[in-house]
Order: sequence, then C-alpha cells, then structure tokens
Amino acid sequence: MRKSFERSVPVAFLVSLSAVMPAAFPASNFQQTQNPSSKSSQTKTQKVQNPLNDLLDEAQAALDKNNFEAAIPPLQKFLAEKPDVAFAHFQLAYAYTGLNRADEARAEYERCTALDPKMAEAQLNLGILLLEKDASAAVAPLGRAVDLMPSQSRPRFLLGVALERSGDLAGAAESFESALHLNASDTEALSHLGGLDLQLKKPVDAEKKFRAVLESQPKSALALRGLALSLDAEGKPEAVGAYRNYLAADPKDSAMRGRFVQLLIANKQFDEALAETEKLASGQAPTLDALRLRADILIGQNKLDEAIATLKQAIALAPQDAQLHGGLGRLYLQKREFPDAERELKIAVQLNKGNVVYWKDLTATFYQAGNYAAALAGYDVVDKMEKPGAGVWFIRALCYDKLNQVQPALDAYRKFLDLDQNQHPDQVWQANQRIHVLEKRAEKKK
Repeated sequence: MRKSFERSVPVAFLVSLSAVMPAAFPASNFQQTQNPSSKSSQTKTQKVQNPLNDLLDEAQAALDKNNFEAAIPPLQKFLAEKPDVAFAHFQLAYAYTGLNRADEARAEYERCTALDPKMAEAQLNLGILLLEKDASAAVAPLGRAVDLMPSQSRPRFLLGVALERSGDLAGAAESFESALHLNASDTEALSHLGGLDLQLKKPVDAEKKFRAVLESQPKSALALRGLALSLDAEGKPEAVGAYRNYLAADPKDSAMRGRFVQLLIANKQFDEALAETEKLASGQAPTLDALRLRADILIGQNKLDEAIATLKQAIALAPQDAQLHGGLGRLYLQKREFPDAERELKIAVQLNKGNVVYWKDLTATFYQAGNYAAALAGYDVVDKMEKPGAGVWFIRALCYDKLNQVQPALDAYRKFLDLDQNQHPDQVWQANQRIHVLEKRAEKKK
C-alpha cells in the first residue's frame, strides 16, 4: 500500500491512497534434469527469490506496522543496488515522513517525482509535506497531483490551501470551488471559501457560507469561528453569542477570547468580561494583554483603585509602553491625584511625543492643579498638533485671567465667543462677565 501523509495542519486530515506494488524483480533461474536415463525425462525450472524483492517486502511489512525506523535499512540497501526505482524512493520518503525527518523525506519525494512524474501519490505527499512550512513551494506538486487525480476533490482542496497561504486568493477560491464541484459535502472547502470572503472584506457572503456549513456540522469549530468573525465584521449584536458558542467548542483560542472580552466590555457586560479574563490567565501569571483587558473592565465598572493596581502590574511587564502610562495618568487625573497624574503623563509624552491625547491630559492636569503657566505651555504644544476649538480658548482665557494677564485674557475670551456661537450658554455668560470686568481694568491701566 502506498500511503499519503497529511501533516498536522489546521486544514488537513490524514489521507490514505492505494497503489499497486511495482512488479517483482526477475528471479534467478536454473534447470534441474531429473532421471536423465529415463525415457520420459522431464526438465523442470525452479524460481529462486530475488533478494531485492525480499528487501521491498521487509520494508513494506515494517511500514504496514508503522515501524518506520525498521523500514529504512532495507530500503536503503535496495536503492544502493537499484537507485532508479521510483517506488523505493517513495517508500523511503514515507518512512522519513513518519519519523518527522522532513528534509530527508522531501529529498526522497523529489527523487521519486523526478524518476516518475506521473506518480500521483508522490506529488500529493510532497505537496502535503511542503504545505506546513513552505506553502508557495507546495503549489507546484499539488497542482500536478490535481492533474493526475482529476476525479478526486482532496488534492484540489489542498491546492486551495497552498494558494491561500501563498496569497493567491483568486486561485485559492477557484480550487476550493472545484473541490466542492466534485464533492458537494466538502464543508472544509466551503469553510475556507468563507474565510476568503472575510479576507476580501465580504462578511455577508462569509456569514452565508459558514451558516451553510453549520447546518450539516453544527459543532464545526472552523465554521463557528468564521461565523463569529463574520458577525463581528458586520457589527451585528449576535456576534457576542457567536463568540460564546465558538469558545465552547475551542476554549484554548486566546486571541478569539480576547476579542470576545472586548465585545463584552463594549456591551457593558463587565461581570462576564471579568470572568473571561480569568480564563485567559488559565492559572498562569496574567499576560500583558489580559491585564489591559482587566483594566478596561474595572474602569467600566468605575473601580478606579483596582484599575490603577492592574495598570501598575502591566507597567511592570512593559515599562516603556506609553499607552499604559497614559492610561494610568488619566485615572489619577480622574481621582484628582495630580502629582501622580503629572508623573505618569510626563512619562507618556516622553515615550510618545506626538500623541495629542497625552498632551491634552497633561495640560488638563496642570490646569486642574492650578499650574496655569504650565497649562498654557501645554496648550502651545497641543495647538501645533490640532487647531484649537472654542473650549480650548475658554480654558486659555481662564488661565490668562488667573495669571492677571489682562489683554491675553480678553483676546482669548473674545476668540471663544466667536467660535462658540452661543452653544454653551453658561460659559458664554461667564466670558461676557469677565470681558466686562477686564475691559474696566484695562481702562484704569491707561
């Protein structure tokens, strides 16, 4: 039996293909004459077993028992005598594959296909072997396997996987569709077509394909995952339930669980989100991503002290992460713990000077702490990054006012009134009152 290994990749199952053993090599012949004096003497011919055939039989018996190590010596001895026999190279390649000796297996499959380009199983096995580590190299042998096995859907499916991994999405789609044409029940091919739709930003089409797969295979983890991603991309509320169903089928997918937690946070389902982050940890020390998610949940629950403690844990793992320092600074600002807020936000802007959010929070910290000169300096930086709106001019006016800078305060209040157009009546009233007072003060100075 020729066998076809399909490596342990997400898209593949073990394939077994049968083929006829090559013809035995000629036996040695000799003639033995019995009763030479007899009138009816007869001549009989006996066949003596060729030792080369014994070597092939020995190797085959070992392979039938999956004793790959034992199959190698007789095959090597055979090939030392008959190096041009493709079948022996195939068997040796198969044995190497069983022992995870991929480089040696590849070399033997390539020798086999060079000697017999029409050995379909060798082309298929070579393609499967290459698929795991070098999908682009797998395309050619799998394409030849498709040509040599025109009635079989599996080679077409595997070719589709190789093309997909190589970035040829159109070719992959064509190959998956041809596999489905030969085998309409090939849900794996249909799932991969759904995956291609997702890559091509066609989540509606992807959703239909994944739902079709789930009609016949309701527990297909591949289809459950694809459906969750499709609904998520469409922004449908059902995505939360779809993620929940998928993670029940494949609880170890931490990336999908992380996205699930984000959706739960967005939907303010904080208790479940917190429970899911504990599953992400799985009894291990929390990862950086898990700590980020936990902090988001605690902030959503307004548990600021716990959120601060969590962000400190995260910063211990990633001390150069500007986002963590910026988030921690904002929490301190919310709690009006201005020295701590200033410290963290200064670190954030030092790590990422171009982030306007960190500068705005730092400027707000200065203002709320009563450091009006520093707040104005902060706004000078912010104004270079984005055009100041009415609210910025109002805060600027207050800062100038607190610093007794009359004319700059008047100019800032007036700029605020021009931009605000009475959208914030309380601030408009306050600005007009201060303008009236400041104008009188300016007149006295004259």
